[in-house]
Amino acid sequence: MPVNARAAACGALSALRTRGARPDMVLKSSGLEGRNMALAVNIVNGVLQNYRLLDWRLERCSGRKADSLSPEVRDILRLTAYQLGFLDRVPAHAAVSEGVELAKSRAPRAAGFVNAVLRRLSAAPKLMPTRDMANVVESLGILYSHPNWLVRELIETYGVEECENILAADNSPAPLTAQVNTLKTTPAELISAFSRQGIEAAPHLLGENMLVLTGAGALESIPEFSDGHLYIQDPAARLAVDCIGLAPGMNVLDLCAAPGGKSFAAALNIKNTGSIRSFDIHENKLGLIRRGAERLGINIITACAGDARRFLPELEGSADAVIADVPCSGLGVIRRKPEIRLKPPEELLRLPDIQLDILKNASRYVAPGGALLYSTCTILPRENEEVVGRFLSEHEDFAPEPFTLPEPLGDFPGMAVMLPGRADTDGFFICLMRRKK
Repeated sequence: MPVNARAAACGALSALRTRGARPDMVLKSSGLEGRNMALAVNIVNGVLQNYRLLDWRLERCSGRKADSLSPEVRDILRLTAYQLGFLDRVPAHAAVSEGVELAKSRAPRAAGFVNAVLRRLSAAPKLMPTRDMANVVESLGILYSHPNWLVRELIETYGVEECENILAADNSPAPLTAQVNTLKTTPAELISAFSRQGIEAAPHLLGENMLVLTGAGALESIPEFSDGHLYIQDPAARLAVDCIGLAPGMNVLDLCAAPGGKSFAAALNIKNTGSIRSFDIHENKLGLIRRGAERLGINIITACAGDARRFLPELEGSADAVIADVPCSGLGVIRRKPEIRLKPPEELLRLPDIQLDILKNASRYVAPGGALLYSTCTILPRENEEVVGRFLSEHEDFAPEPFTLPEPLGDFPGMAVMLPGRADTDGFFICLMRRKK
């Protein structure tokens, strides 16, 4: 029996809700292919990107608060409401019919209710709330489907206008950016090879060695990928490594390395000379680093299991550069992982102490005159500037090192916050420090 895209999407939403499973991984194991897979991914991401707006619409068609519904029924209503309001190519009658069939199989006692609500919604599927600047947090939270606590923090940090820009960027499609493996090819050669396969590739505005791909499909099927001519990485993460100023022959430590993107960038910058030791606390992820390095033709990376908070005496003062891309809330990559917006805020409060512990330990490996990179894929000061401030107050032998990023980003006095969408990158924080000689 063919796998149904809507049923698979409903299963992925249920798996996220009940056991915290990653929706993309659930869908990969669903057996879907081609258009069915594309539709399921679209539905799941669309529901997560618009869950509060969808609930607002459903409440007006049901007369009930969304949180009073059973989770299973709410999943079915949300995914159908998304199709009705956002997918113009899906006929309304087909979306409603599929929604009712899902209810019959997953919540049969609610099938009549689901049918009635969806038929009302199909008459006005794109209802929008009016903007209420007197209650701007709630208003923006519903319009862009972000939790109120996050909207409030973004407004307090960046102001209402910039907050809305960030929320809109979070709901926009994320580009696929390939980093050119300059050990094997050039941007021009790669663009030409893609063109012959009907794949559009254009340089990213932040660098010619970064190519934005359109129509690439499954990367594993592209010869240039399997031949190691590229790897996938957002420009912000690549620029974090670039700003260190690595040179051939250097000794580099990457303490939170999996899946390996920053280690690969460092290897390209030092032209596959010197040495890189790439650590990760999850031993099962080390294979990603090893296989990636082998595919790219990089032979200077040694992948090791290790807790970035645990000191290794044999490495003290040994590195020309240490990269600490620490675990974080991930609030800068919501456009790629829309489920991040559902994280309970209390789970994020312990992160700054963990980040500071890693940064302190990382500093012990830096040689005199060496560089220490602290980076996150979040944009909250408590995980970024405040962690760095606490570190520097206790470590007078380190100081921020000014660096320059490509235009339109410009010069920074040691720290840079890259906001989502501003230069077509993920949200990211970079801090470069230098150990005094």
